[in-house]
Amino acid sequence: MRTVHPEVHTAVALLDRFAGLRRQAPPTTTKACEERLARLARLARLARWTADAARSGLSEVEAFTTKLRQDRTAVQAALTLPYSQGQTEGQITRLKALKRHMFGRANFDLLRKRFLLSATTAAPP
Repeated sequence: MRTVHPEVHTAVALLDRFAGLRRQAPPTTTKACEERLARLARLARLARWTADAARSGLSEVEAFTTKLRQDRTAVQAALTLPYSQGQTEGQITRLKALKRHMFGRANFDLLRKRFLLSATTAAPP
């Protein structure tokens, strides 16, 4: 496949490297200096990846890097801060599923009660 579609191989390699930026385990040390160095190393890898992706010649990847540069502050925060939107996104997904289930059956008051009831009866993680 590499010889037939080298652009696909390039795109997969670039996207694997990008995913690796986020998948890296956070530092386990409590030393502030080592944590700061780990964050700086991750940002340096992001800069190298962005430069490589911009030179890839793939228009879709280049467009992606353009958007990353436009929202650089948020991307850097996502790679360096320990915070996550996972809990919030999970609640939104649950609400949307419940809303889809209740579509056309009840008004907002009943939907609100059902959502609050499901929040109190949900199994702990």
